[in-house]
Amino acid sequence: MSCGAEKRILERISPASASVLNLVSFKTSRARVLLIRERHLQILPFKQVDVFTQKPFWGNPVAVVIGAECVEPAEMQRIAAWTNLSETTFVLRPSSANADYRLRIFSPKQELPFAGHPTIGSAHAVIESGFASPREGKLRQECLAGILDLSVETTETGAKIMVQAPAATAVRINDELLPLLISALGTPLMMNTPALRVDVGVVWLVVNMEKANAVAALRPDMEALVTISNAAQVTGVTVFGRSDDQASAVHVRSFAPAQGVPEDPVCGSGKIRRPILWAPGNASGTGRSGRCERGRREDQNWRIRRDLR
Repeated sequence: MSCGAEKRILERISPASASVLNLVSFKTSRARVLLIRERHLQILPFKQVDVFTQKPFWGNPVAVVIGAECVEPAEMQRIAAWTNLSETTFVLRPSSANADYRLRIFSPKQELPFAGHPTIGSAHAVIESGFASPREGKLRQECLAGILDLSVETTETGAKIMVQAPAATAVRINDELLPLLISALGTPLMMNTPALRVDVGVVWLVVNMEKANAVAALRPDMEALVTISNAAQVTGVTVFGRSDDQASAVHVRSFAPAQGVPEDPVCGSGKIRRPILWAPGNASGTGRSGRCERGRREDQNWRIRRDLR
């Protein structure tokens, strides 16, 4: 059913309690979405979940609107542009009996089939709000990428949530795109490891820069990144390099200025398929498990646990 709004007000309320995600916590801010049309008023729960952090306002936020059946897709897109976060999600009743809820995911510019931290953060919001509850530690999310399995594990510090990502496909980028990519990154590429166009619901160009310090020093040209993203028909560019510390395996950065996100603080979908490049000849990346990844922006650090199966 449709009950689109002539006026939409998002009223912020005080922060809620912290929870734990993949060995790190995330904070939730609560709000209400007031939908006003003619004489009807409908209030929808709204949460802003700060993912991959143990400190408030240090993580990667996602906005989550719960019970959004009455919100039209065009209105969802406007709300996503208004929140100005890398993603905004809308939780709905599932259309499949095999799922617990349905999730629509929007960047500031378009709807996405899948995204990593919005999936995890939205699962937290779904559980906290009571919209759906895990059964035997499992949740099933319906989205444009299909029905995804999530596991919810209770630990001493809270709930650990993990998602089984969609299967990926990867192909080498066309040679004629290489000059655009090199220009955008402002540095030569490692020719022994080709840049790949990786589709995991969301499509990324994934580039192995070998060393973490090369990743940290990168100062890409954002306008050129928009050009290469549009030419390759991808969300953005993810780069990674092996870490030189003992706490993490790699340093990863993801850039999506074509989606209105110059640099995503820590991008789940961009990191999920990084092992395809790290395991030549083994597209599934099997044989490496329980590794940590690090994203960095200025003085902020995040660590994500990713199990390869």
